[in-house]
Amino acid sequence: MKIKSSLSLASEPQRFSLNPELLREIFYHAKPFGHHEDPKNLNLGFGFLYYGLVRTLRPQHILVIGSGYGFSVVCLALGLKDNGKGQLSFVDPSYSLLKNGPFKTIGGMGFWDEPEKVMGHFRRFGVERIVRHYKKRSDEFFPDYWELGLPPIDLAFIDGSHAYKDVRYDFLQVLARAKKNTYIWLHDTNIYIRELLQHAGVKKWLNVLRHRPELFEVIDFPFDSGVALVRVRQANAWKQMVL
Repeated sequence: MKIKSSLSLASEPQRFSLNPELLREIFYHAKPFGHHEDPKNLNLGFGFLYYGLVRTLRPQHILVIGSGYGFSVVCLALGLKDNGKGQLSFVDPSYSLLKNGPFKTIGGMGFWDEPEKVMGHFRRFGVERIVRHYKKRSDEFFPDYWELGLPPIDLAFIDGSHAYKDVRYDFLQVLARAKKNTYIWLHDTNIYIRELLQHAGVKKWLNVLRHRPELFEVIDFPFDSGVALVRVRQANAWKQMVL
């Protein structure tokens, strides 16, 4: 087996974006919240998991539902960039707490209103050609999914409305466009007070999935706001769930 020299390796394009300068840009502009991050140490917390899973799985298509300033989108898209392939569809209607009220959004910043600014935001991380933003609610986006020419989902990140019925809807709609060994992130699994007040239902939905071990494999990271990773164990698993 021929081993490449250090000189030939050095001459190849470098595909690791997470240098200290970019990490500072992520903290300053993508503003993570609830991802077990630590800006003092440039520690992206769960963000490293998002990036690392993309590098490992090498997905062709990622779907993200909801993001305040794009932290999850950026971490996932940088994985695609460093893989040298793949696309990311980002769905967010750009609701804000002040403009739309607490019954439509918690944590929404109205940050995604203007296409030029959205493009410029992702350009600072070098992922503007990888990310496509859809300024829609998920229940407006999914009915048009196949007409938009989008491929099946390899990896998804759900962080939109946290009401139980909406979490359930988003997950099942992703599942209907997924396949065996699709992976689905669910953010905010550890917000107990909102769960107790029935203002969120992520944990409740996660418990539903745990009762279907033949369909799903679940691991929860109960730190900070919490995030769970769900592996789809069967093709056409959506047929065994009620949409």
